[in-house]
Amino acid sequence: MTEQEAAGPTPPAEPAADEPRQIPAAGRGGGRRRRDLVAAALIGVLTLVLGFALAVQVRNADEAQVLAGAREEDLVRILDELNSREDRLRAQIAEQRTALQELSGSGSRTGTALQEARGQAEALGILNGTLPAQGPGITLTVRDPSAEVRVQDLLDVIQELRGAGAETMQVDGVRIGLSTAVTGTAGGLRVDGTSLSEPYEFLVIGDPQGIETAMNIPGGVVQAIGNRGGSVTIEQSQLLEVDALRPLDRPQYAAPDDGGR
Repeated sequence: MTEQEAAGPTPPAEPAADEPRQIPAAGRGGGRRRRDLVAAALIGVLTLVLGFALAVQVRNADEAQVLAGAREEDLVRILDELNSREDRLRAQIAEQRTALQELSGSGSRTGTALQEARGQAEALGILNGTLPAQGPGITLTVRDPSAEVRVQDLLDVIQELRGAGAETMQVDGVRIGLSTAVTGTAGGLRVDGTSLSEPYEFLVIGDPQGIETAMNIPGGVVQAIGNRGGSVTIEQSQLLEVDALRPLDRPQYAAPDDGGR
C-alpha cells in the first residue's frame, strides 16, 4: 500500500473565498419553467390575434373577390336589394317618428278637448240655471203699488231681457230657466211655484248698457207697466252675482240616440 492509501481518503478542498458559488440544478430548472409558461401564453395570445386579423382579411378579400367576379346583372341586383333595404329602414324610421309625434300630441289634444267639453258644460249650466254665475249686468226693479202688474207683464219682462242679450237672471231668489213658468194673479204672482213679493227685483247678467237701452224702447214692457200705475228702474253694475240655482231637469221619456247600436 502506498502512503496516501494508508492515510485514508483526502477531504475535498475548500473553495477559494473569491470563487462564485454555483446554484443548484433544481433551482435553475424552476425559473426556466416559469419563463417557458409566460412565453407560451404570449405566443397563444399573439396567435389568436393574428388568426382573427387573418380571418377578417380573408373575409373581406373573399367579398371583394366575389363582387369583383360578379356579373353586371348580379351587381345591379345586389345594389337594388341594398336600396330596397335602405328604403324599408327609412320607412320604418318615418313610421316610428309619426307614432311618436301622435303619442306626444294625443295628450295635448285630449287636454284641449276636455277643456272645451268643460267650457261647454259650464256654459250650458249657466244657461239652464244649474250653475251660479257672475259678471256685469243690471238690477231691474218692478214696483207695483196698485197690484196691477199681471202674469203677462212679467213674461214680457223676461222675454225682453232675453232679447236684449241677458245671459242668465233671477227674480226674488228664483232662477229663471228655459222651462220657467209664471203663474198667479195681479198682486199674487208666482214663478215656478214660488210666491213673489213686490217690488220684483231682477238680477240680470249681460251687457249693462245694451240691455238698458233695449228695455227703454218706446212701446215696450217698461212703458206698459207704467201705464198700469207701476214703474221700472234699471241700475247698471260691473259685477253681479246670480247664485240661485234650478234643479236639473231629467227627461222622463227621451234618451240619447246611440246611433242604432
